[in-house]
Amino acid sequence: MSGSSNDPAVPTPSLPAFGFESTLADEVPGVTLPWQGAHAPDPRVLILNDGLARSLALDPASLRTPEGAGVLSGSIPPAETATVAMAYAGHQFGNFQPLLGDGRALLLGELRDDRGSRVDLHLKGSGATPFSRGGDGRAVVGAMLREYLISEAMHALNIPTTRSLAVVTTGEQVLREGGPQLGAVLARVASSHLRVGTFEFAARREGLAQTLADYAVARHYPELVERAPEDRYLAFFEAVVEAQAALVAQWMSVGFVHGVMNTDNTTISGETIDYGPCAFLDAYDPATVFSSIDHGGRYAYGNQPAVLGWNLARFGETLLPLVNSTPDTAITALTAVLDTYGDRYRHHYAAAMALKLGLADDAMDAALVDDLHRLLTDHRADWTLTFRALAENLRGNSEPFDALVPPDASRNWLERWRTAVSVRAQDFSSVADDMDRVNPAYIPRNHLVDAALNAATEGDLEPFERLLDVVTSPFDRRDNWSDYALPAPENFSAGFQTFCGT
Repeated sequence: MSGSSNDPAVPTPSLPAFGFESTLADEVPGVTLPWQGAHAPDPRVLILNDGLARSLALDPASLRTPEGAGVLSGSIPPAETATVAMAYAGHQFGNFQPLLGDGRALLLGELRDDRGSRVDLHLKGSGATPFSRGGDGRAVVGAMLREYLISEAMHALNIPTTRSLAVVTTGEQVLREGGPQLGAVLARVASSHLRVGTFEFAARREGLAQTLADYAVARHYPELVERAPEDRYLAFFEAVVEAQAALVAQWMSVGFVHGVMNTDNTTISGETIDYGPCAFLDAYDPATVFSSIDHGGRYAYGNQPAVLGWNLARFGETLLPLVNSTPDTAITALTAVLDTYGDRYRHHYAAAMALKLGLADDAMDAALVDDLHRLLTDHRADWTLTFRALAENLRGNSEPFDALVPPDASRNWLERWRTAVSVRAQDFSSVADDMDRVNPAYIPRNHLVDAALNAATEGDLEPFERLLDVVTSPFDRRDNWSDYALPAPENFSAGFQTFCGT
């Protein structure tokens, strides 16, 4: 993609050394545009993920300096490489938008983590770009801390996700519907920021789709590089289908609602990305919608697997000419792979539920899970508390589950479940311990997140830091954290909505 950057700031010699590379911009220049972040009058690191920084060979102390904060805000360009805004298209709520792109974001560059894997360091809220579509390109403290908190919670839950390195305040006020708020930039890390929407953009530009596909294969699925072209791109599609089927099954298993599953928020790597109007279930209900912009419930909790399949179909369309020069042959081959998505998702979800319920894989009964879903829906039982309560039931303490589902309604199901658990031929106490290792005691409860973000917006970061400690140790029950395991009060949940922050 051609274009020119805005006037870049002059790099200063005291910048921390990042050691950036720029393989995407160098090898697939059609999907990036050189661009410099907006001036931040007083950038300051509000919160920094020291462990993540060290895993990227970055010095936390250097990142906290004014120069380090300047780079992480986008205000000061790093010395080694040019920052770029990424172009992509996408289907938003089912409607195709031919040009979206990084409207308030920049790719600072690529680093190697402590496993030797290439990752992106990317900014969110760094100012307007040519893709801003009339927006201000800014972000505010509350929204950026939300992504920091929930992405790190997802990582602690062992769910593939972008990570959060830092939130930097900019020293300026940003106007939002609720009034002026302190501006902030999130620095996040991902295996890459390649999306289905990136391929939707490339597929409409001659010669770009194959260059992008070869780059994505080499970066994310290098085992496919040596395959003949007639096999490579179909195998690439299958790899992404598998990664995304596994991902959405994990979302469903922890009650996570992404909120805005557009194709530009569906990654090629299989990582969760863009935590805007996301939230976690309290009461189990497949129709749950939190996002203020999802008026029709397209991205409701229970719709997520089907929507992901729809997004993958759009991805497959971008690969048609690469899979085979004869359209009908390509369609047949890609459709055959796409048709496996449902079984792949069901396999991953069944495996996750077997672990959550303490069952052996060969004792997994889909009807048992379906009937549990109905029980929880009928009684508006808390999804997260349910599985810890079932573990307590195996230990001989029936009260926690009885408080969620009345005994007269649950008796038959509990008998069937305990019979299925007994197939493992282990004592119930050890099975309960196994369940506690996969079922979180703590998730980012919506009322706690809301309170912590409100306090942080007012300048008090302590509730946020405490909540971050809790949700990044989700399986370790502690007596002094008991309040963090409780669901929201009914009067809070009834009207709770989440927002994109733009």
